Amino acid sequence: QLEESGGGLVQAGGSLRLSCAASGRSFSSFAMGWFRQAPGKSREFVGSISAVTTRTSYADSVKGRFTISRDDAKNTVYLQMNSLKFEDTAAYYCAAGDLGPSEKDFQYWGQGTQVTVSS
Repeated sequence: QLEESGGGLVQAGGSLRLSCAASGRSFSSFAMGWFRQAPGKSREFVGSISAVTTRTSYADSVKGRFTISRDDAKNTVYLQMNSLKFEDTAAYYCAAGDLGPSEKDFQYWGQGTQVTVSS
């Protein structure tokens, strides 16, 4: 029901925009979150956006570089990633549920999209 896209290979300092398209139901009443998991590491919270007020919250590691937005008419949430760093390399997952930042706050998950940043 959640499908991420937009991942790929980018040089350090570059930008990517990930999309997460929802299907099967409307997610307009859900908070939407982004998580990432690097090889050998546990999945970590990247940021989230609330329903209605679109209040955003970000991990300190991405604050000022990443921006989350949502288009409820398209049932899609976005993660704009700027000034990418090598350490941003990970599989990125979108999720729907409460605001987070815990994984257990989210009930619906996508399959993930890989982002690789070359140094």
